[in-house]
Amino acid sequence: MLPAKFVERVLRELGPDEGGALCRALTGEPSVSVRLNAAKGLAAPSGRPIGWSSGGYWLDARPSFTLDPDFHAGRYYVQEASSQFVGHIVAACGGIGGGRVLDLCAAPGGKTTLYSTLAGRGGLVVANEIVRNRAAVLADNVRKWGVGNVVVTVNDPSQVARLEGWFDAVAVDAPCSGEGMFRKSEEARTEWSEAGVALCAERQRGILREAWRALRPGGLLLYSTCTFNFTENEGVLRDFSAWAAGETEPAERIAVDPAWGVVCGAEGDFQTFRFYPHRVEGEGFFAAAVRKRAAGGERRRVLRPQRDPLAWADRRAVQELERWVEEPEAMRFAAVGDTFYGYWQPQAEAVAMLSGVLNVIASGVEMGQLFKGVLRPAHALALFTGLRRGAAAVCELPPEEALRYLRRGEVAADRFAEGMNLVTADGAALGFAKRIGRRCNNLYPNSLRILKG
Repeated sequence: MLPAKFVERVLRELGPDEGGALCRALTGEPSVSVRLNAAKGLAAPSGRPIGWSSGGYWLDARPSFTLDPDFHAGRYYVQEASSQFVGHIVAACGGIGGGRVLDLCAAPGGKTTLYSTLAGRGGLVVANEIVRNRAAVLADNVRKWGVGNVVVTVNDPSQVARLEGWFDAVAVDAPCSGEGMFRKSEEARTEWSEAGVALCAERQRGILREAWRALRPGGLLLYSTCTFNFTENEGVLRDFSAWAAGETEPAERIAVDPAWGVVCGAEGDFQTFRFYPHRVEGEGFFAAAVRKRAAGGERRRVLRPQRDPLAWADRRAVQELERWVEEPEAMRFAAVGDTFYGYWQPQAEAVAMLSGVLNVIASGVEMGQLFKGVLRPAHALALFTGLRRGAAAVCELPPEEALRYLRRGEVAADRFAEGMNLVTADGAALGFAKRIGRRCNNLYPNSLRILKG
């Protein structure tokens, strides 16, 4: 049952035909869509390409993702089709390859992983989530995606905004009333209220202003919600435009195929895009883009680190760490405590600075720990797209044994070489296992194991 006040508003604003069609769509079955990880080489699934998303597909049926090794290998992300549209916006506006991107409200990580792919190894994505347990999920999804160019932080937006003018693009997927999720979430329906809409809008206005501080002149701002109402969408943008008067300018024209069913509009200098489930095969979504007016003489603000948690690896450590990556000359290595991490060269110093001024819970690729000069690899290294397969023996498991491994069950030692093994299924890396004589230790993280029967 849809909230009565919501239905009343929709019928009033959209009219009986359009509003009625939307309400009927919100009581139907949601579509299922994924986005492939191009770096991990999964063939196109059984389904149809999403027109606005490179690597996006609607699936013919919903599989059991939990029981699919490719899902655990990070070969695709289960991401709602409408929300993948942000990639189309970025591409139309010139891309973010090699740039610095702030995803300010990032959990659970669908858009973060998309930005990670678009930024490439020369770029850097700072994925911030203020709620710690949600940030932990975000970090897990980033590790699974495996590009190695993301820093996950747990900070209030005002703390991140101290990096004034530091980012080339800032994305705000704002916490919202969730009207677009009504057909996927009973909780979204029961928690919705008119007072909640007003509260969300007030929070969104504050987050947008902090995001603007962090964006460099000439940079791109993306704003999105998964809700329909004017208050949290155009209303927030209208208030923001008044606050930032004279500082905005239109972004590049973002073309939209009429066949997609997206409702295009404008609010001041913002281009806006609405996804209605009765028009588009996807959930409710709103997105908007604008540029920060360029001006001469501005510099990125680099804060003085309050601490220095990263210690660059010494020569002996580097020799062992380099053995595990395909392009060692393209990376730098550092330790946080007794754990080593790898970073792509172009942004390594930037990560070191961020680690000293923000609350960082994950960054780059976790390599592992050294014991007597030999690396005990971390799980994240197995999922890293830059892993050198020859660094450890590779054990390919058939589907049923791969699921046993992912449940952290016992694995037969006779399949494995003595010592450390990279465990794969259909060529995709799942994690590590270590054979010692007649027994084999399953090193898949206990916190990630499959619990479903």
